[in-house]
Amino acid sequence: MTGLDNDKPFIPLGIAVLTVSDSRTLADDKSGTTLAERIEKAGHRLVDRAIVPDDRDRIANQVRAWTQAQDIDVVITTGGTGFTGRDVTPEAIEPLFDKRMDGFSAVFHRISYEKIGTSTIQSRATAGLINATFVFVLPGSPGACKDAWDGILGQQLDYRHRPCNFVEIIPRLEEHLQRGKG
Repeated sequence: MTGLDNDKPFIPLGIAVLTVSDSRTLADDKSGTTLAERIEKAGHRLVDRAIVPDDRDRIANQVRAWTQAQDIDVVITTGGTGFTGRDVTPEAIEPLFDKRMDGFSAVFHRISYEKIGTSTIQSRATAGLINATFVFVLPGSPGACKDAWDGILGQQLDYRHRPCNFVEIIPRLEEHLQRGKG
């Protein structure tokens, strides 16, 4: 059975939002604003928000820094998932993954297909774990950010969501890191 278990408490997460763009500023970043508003409306903490250009090293460095921060549980990027020469977000982030989350892309594309049809194949949305932090790589359109949050992330980042959610496994995410040290 899916839905919310209102007998469980809501657990706010620390979330960082990264917009990848050569042309956006915080004043005109509609996708980043869409995510920030949804994060805060859900009751989570927007710990940080930044914009970096379409540059592999700058994207990777920002995401890596956030995944090492104790107060950030989730990183969401928007932008740079297409096929043009400047679209390098997946190339910057996927090599950092400790574990891939293939199901995210599949579900995202199913939701997106219902809205934009076959145009969804022009996105290389992806997700995974880096340093026991969830990382979601979204397209740069506000519509795609709404679809990802409303259709997937809002539920999976809510501890009350049944039958399961990402929040309940957060305490166990570092198990593979601990095994490597033993």
